[in-house]
Amino acid sequence: MSQLQSLALGVVGAAGRGGSFRGVIDAVAGVHVAAVCDIRADALEEAQHQLGAERAYTEYTEMLERGGVDAVLIGTPMPLHVPQSIAALERGIHVLSEVPAGVSLDECVELVRAARASRALYAMAENYIHAKPIALVTALVQAGLFGETYYGEGEYLHELKELNETTPWRRRWQTGINGITYPTHSLGPLLRWMPGDRVVEVCCAGSGHHYRDPRGDRYENEDSVVMLGKMASGALVKIRVDMLSDRPHAMNNYQLQGTDGAYESARAPGERHRVWLRAKNPARDRWLDLIEFEEYLPEAWRRDEARAQAAGHGGGDFYVVADFVRAVREGTPPAVDIDAAMDMTLPGLVSQQSIAEGGRWLPVPDSRQW
Repeated sequence: MSQLQSLALGVVGAAGRGGSFRGVIDAVAGVHVAAVCDIRADALEEAQHQLGAERAYTEYTEMLERGGVDAVLIGTPMPLHVPQSIAALERGIHVLSEVPAGVSLDECVELVRAARASRALYAMAENYIHAKPIALVTALVQAGLFGETYYGEGEYLHELKELNETTPWRRRWQTGINGITYPTHSLGPLLRWMPGDRVVEVCCAGSGHHYRDPRGDRYENEDSVVMLGKMASGALVKIRVDMLSDRPHAMNNYQLQGTDGAYESARAPGERHRVWLRAKNPARDRWLDLIEFEEYLPEAWRRDEARAQAAGHGGGDFYVVADFVRAVREGTPPAVDIDAAMDMTLPGLVSQQSIAEGGRWLPVPDSRQW
């Protein structure tokens, strides 16, 4: 089949996160796995079998040069996202990278330069923006039912202490640096609800240190870290990331306030997502169930919901891959292009400097100026 009929995909990190996309790739038309790559040679054969790949490699550059791939899905640890993305872009190979885009300001500059210079497309695989409640609130915002949105909250509460030990890169890059190290799941939806806006300055503070790893070392990241972000429009966002506190699981929570509407996500099993919209309840005397507004769901969600929900992450993984394949085949921008990826990544990196400086407000660079 030609490239336009079926995109030949290389999956790197195939024995880990990359391999979890198997159900997604099976469900999305127009893409197949041509090659897989992972440094874990002992797990590579199984990953190749599970993903139905034609070829397997333990060396990433070898896969890029010999694997016959049109695009790569980068599902490797955070510090590899930028070098692996650049290596593909320099060869004219399209990139779908896991989040965040990068782990330092300097390497983000290099990634943006590579994306600008390449004939290939770069996209970041932020899946939470595609989850059903997020997509529905986005549609309500786009319909004007929230009026002007001016305040939002995003929380990512995912205790990682045991997972740190089985995926040691997390111990360094997610809980080994103070500040917001994993911002995109919290910030991404808020940026969708404030279209055309971006965070221009941040300040960051933490709740202190109350846990130690199995070796008795204190985690460098404070337990709950909060970042305030001032938007170009004057709006305000609050991001909380907590990957250490002992508590029942509460992966992601959101709030949104506009001049004509408000939204609060469910925080525990059995709770409902609730919304108030002036056009539906001028008296402001009660919340409405978000599900009452499913008529506003994008056509893609109504059409593909069964396949999406079966593919993982509340449907987000399906729509990330489907959007990427569409963008490559049609030559149109992906949902999270290089600048949107920077808008979701850079505030967290600057927050790490802010918390080191006692919570001082610091500017966030605009990648569009690079």
